[in-house]
Amino acid sequence: NNKRERLMTETLVQVHDLTVEFPGQKLFNHLSFNIDRGEFLSVIGENGVGKTTLIRTLLHQVKPTHGEIKFRSAVNIGYVPQFRNIDRDYPLSIRDFVALNLQESRLPWLSKKERQQLDKILQETGLVEIQNTRMGRASGGQKQRAYLAQALVDQPDLLILDESTASLDSVRKYELFDLVQHFNRRHGLTVLSITHDFDLMKKYSDKYLLLKEDRYALGEVSDIHSEEDLPNV
Repeated sequence: NNKRERLMTETLVQVHDLTVEFPGQKLFNHLSFNIDRGEFLSVIGENGVGKTTLIRTLLHQVKPTHGEIKFRSAVNIGYVPQFRNIDRDYPLSIRDFVALNLQESRLPWLSKKERQQLDKILQETGLVEIQNTRMGRASGGQKQRAYLAQALVDQPDLLILDESTASLDSVRKYELFDLVQHFNRRHGLTVLSITHDFDLMKKYSDKYLLLKEDRYALGEVSDIHSEEDLPNV
């Protein structure tokens, strides 16, 4: 944990005075917060308050109407989206699917370094024994671990999770977040997680960002013991 505590003195992302407007809708009324390197931040709030739009703005898919987002130098972002259309006929193996995110080489095969990265992430995410299973035949929990491994194989500075446990049962969602916590604590990975699940937020996060329609609150998770303790902003 010392490495992680040391990292958390450095700001990785600065969101300053952010407002995003669409026709007939205004999201984030001058939203400002920082994400420190090595921090685990959960974003919570009702549907429609802009949680996914915040992610899309961080990923440069949406341009702010007002304010700015600053990254410390070149920040490599790993992203696990909420929905993936992978049906039973999807042909790639788990190993090949995870490898899709390795783009250092333009060759049709992986370099030695990329193969080592791939082997390491499959090991750390518990996918080695099933790496040759076709993604289309994998269980929901195995797919989610493969999505996580794909996001992590390129060794990102920041991991963004968009409701990544929404389709999982109670056991599998804690298994997935145990893995995320491993990378956060062992490797100092910075995590931004969007979740509806108070218990997950409480167990794994350092800070929370509560979004309401035109207000927000930022706080330490250690100060919150139940949902009733959340600020009524």
